[in-house]
Amino acid sequence: MTSNSPAGSQFLSLHLLETLVAVLPVRDENGSPKSIVYGGAERHMITSQARRRAERVHARDRANAGVGALAGRSTGTRTREWALITGRELEETHGWDREEAIRTARAVIEATGLKFGELSKKTVANLTKVLLFAPSDAGKRIAAHIQEEAKELRSWTEEYLAAQAAAAKKSKKGGRKPADTGTAGEGDEPVEDAAADSKLPPLPSGTRAAVLTALAPRDAIDIALYGRFLAEIADSPNVDGAVQSSHAFTVHEAEQVDDFYAAADDAKLNRKKNALDFLDAADDAGAGMTGYQSLITGTFYRHAVLDRVRLRNNLRAAGMNIEEAEEASVAAEEEFVNAFVDAFPEAKRNSTASTGSLPALVLAFEGERPYNYAAAFQTPIDERPPTKDENGGDGPAGPAAVRRLLEHHAFVSARRPDIVSGRVLTYDPQIAKLLTTLGDLGATPVTTAKELTA
Repeated sequence: MTSNSPAGSQFLSLHLLETLVAVLPVRDENGSPKSIVYGGAERHMITSQARRRAERVHARDRANAGVGALAGRSTGTRTREWALITGRELEETHGWDREEAIRTARAVIEATGLKFGELSKKTVANLTKVLLFAPSDAGKRIAAHIQEEAKELRSWTEEYLAAQAAAAKKSKKGGRKPADTGTAGEGDEPVEDAAADSKLPPLPSGTRAAVLTALAPRDAIDIALYGRFLAEIADSPNVDGAVQSSHAFTVHEAEQVDDFYAAADDAKLNRKKNALDFLDAADDAGAGMTGYQSLITGTFYRHAVLDRVRLRNNLRAAGMNIEEAEEASVAAEEEFVNAFVDAFPEAKRNSTASTGSLPALVLAFEGERPYNYAAAFQTPIDERPPTKDENGGDGPAGPAAVRRLLEHHAFVSARRPDIVSGRVLTYDPQIAKLLTTLGDLGATPVTTAKELTA
């Protein structure tokens, strides 16, 4: 470990079991549930990307609301709208004309190195080609600098846009195909790489430095936790996140139902209810709309790891001293664990109440390396009732998964001396009773998410 190491072990491993009923928190391009094949059986899957975003937004919203360990601390925003955000700040705070504000903000950010959509396409003209994860106050900082250097940057913007238009006209006249930057997402239109044209006036060095500073990770805690990658600006720092997350999967074979639904047309029903003409009352007896939606049910295993050394190093690289990084890291760990336990993807939350789920079991422990216990469920749980002979199943997936996970942990921790400080949390009274009947858990029961951290 480096001199920035925490007092405890470097890695905090988290393992969670949760039972979900008739939900669809993530789906593929066809609207179907995502799945994987593991142990020879198809399993439902909730991607780590969906989970990480839910956790990040959960922690950010609490911090911005003054709640939790990160209350009042800086967080990040991941968006393509930095030019619009900066332009809005110029308009509302500094009194700029809206069109000029957005035009100037776009030119300044583009000249720094970020690529935008085609000017001819209004829907994407002021959006960057890639999502940029930056501190939430980045737009405010860029706008403040533009205001401070307004005279110079207004003149530069006019020159830049005129040169850009001339370059685009020359490219079109010469029959050159617009350059594809390679950074666009699938399905995006290629854009003219006008910023690469040598005839464009360079952005003043002081402004470029100010924009890079505003977009740098700085003290945004969630960037230090989850990391970011920005290939378009070579001298803007990337961050290797301190959190590692796995895809969640069902501990048993996939269980899916295609739910048929019929939606009523309120206006039609009211008209028929109050009809005075029998022909009007008999008009179109069908539903207003019908369709199908896929829903999944199951007990999921998911896993995440926090690298405490990486977290502290990220915060030190962002400018914190050792004491500040240590204090921020302790708060970030507490809030990360809370988000891992409480956060949930919001897809179909109103129609399935999925965000109200609580885990059946959370297992946390420290170690000198990460430990993933997915192997405990390579053989899918058989939910048939157990019998005295060998033909019976494991019983309900929730309790069976808890037994299997804790047996796996006790077995591994007996052979890995670096695994210490194991703790288990449950929100299920039946699981709480089950824990009292098991042997060595390799962990100590706790009653709050905060206690899962050492």
